[in-house]
Amino acid sequence: MTTANKITIIRILMIPFFIFCAMQPGAGMQIAALVLFCVASFTDFLDGYIARKYNQVTDFGKFVDPLADKLLVTAALLLFIENGIFPAWMVFIILAREFIITSLRIVAANKGRVLAATWTGKVKTCVQIGGIILLFLSLIVFNLTPQGMNSAPQPIWTALVWEIAPWIVTIVTLYSGWDYLAKNWDLIKEGAVKQ
Repeated sequence: MTTANKITIIRILMIPFFIFCAMQPGAGMQIAALVLFCVASFTDFLDGYIARKYNQVTDFGKFVDPLADKLLVTAALLLFIENGIFPAWMVFIILAREFIITSLRIVAANKGRVLAATWTGKVKTCVQIGGIILLFLSLIVFNLTPQGMNSAPQPIWTALVWEIAPWIVTIVTLYSGWDYLAKNWDLIKEGAVKQ
């Protein structure tokens, strides 16, 4: 197994520990979850860099790397639903986008066509990771205040983050999905009209 693929596997193995820490009460465990998420997110850049630099691009990596990314982001978003700071319908839209684009990639691959990553896809990934990190930071601050024990007003900036960040993440993700579909609509149209 290549070094790049080993790093990808490590990212997947970090996810259960990330979930465990994030589900525990207290700012300390939230900090641990945030550190795990940041490290896991960094390995996404690292394994891709190593794969390209040292010619370690493999079919296994092409399959597992995006899967690891989606598992990590999905885990975080589901945890935010449980904490009541990310609406479930927004998470549904985000996950629907991932399913749709993944299906589109499968159709393209069956036709011998590779869907190159677009700038909107890269922006989407950065916004998702940035939004998740910001939401975790707000949770940490929230848990460090008396409101974490239901005895004081919620810090105003955490309320703003919880209100605005999900919208930004959802809108950017939705636009990224639309961009992919618009640029590759011929794949869908061809299948729809084919007799």
